[in-house]
Amino acid sequence: QVQVVESGGGLVQPGGSLRLSCAASGSIYRINTMAWYRQAPGKQRELVASITSYARSNTADSVKGRFTISRDNAKNTVYLEMNSLKPEDTAVYYCNANIYTTMWEGDTYWGQGTQVTVSS
Repeated sequence: QVQVVESGGGLVQPGGSLRLSCAASGSIYRINTMAWYRQAPGKQRELVASITSYARSNTADSVKGRFTISRDNAKNTVYLEMNSLKPEDTAVYYCNANIYTTMWEGDTYWGQGTQVTVSS
């Protein structure tokens, strides 16, 4: 059994910062790519940033220069540091992880989501 749990969302004023965390736990053999997605009301879920197990990362143009993804492989945790937040960053943020429970068996797991609201 594998669980992926996000934390760190909340209400912040425009220009503020938040740090999201996502920890994977359970019967884990290895974790490949971990990523953050977000979904605003009435919009499709979109990729915000991703990072491989070798720390190669990609960030969406809409958040480049403001958001930074990182991970701690020893803790099976991925982070999203969000700075200079804008109202348009308001969304539910989801963690996504490609997790192998054995050398051959892998699947994609999603967290339950954490709400980020940017408003004055």
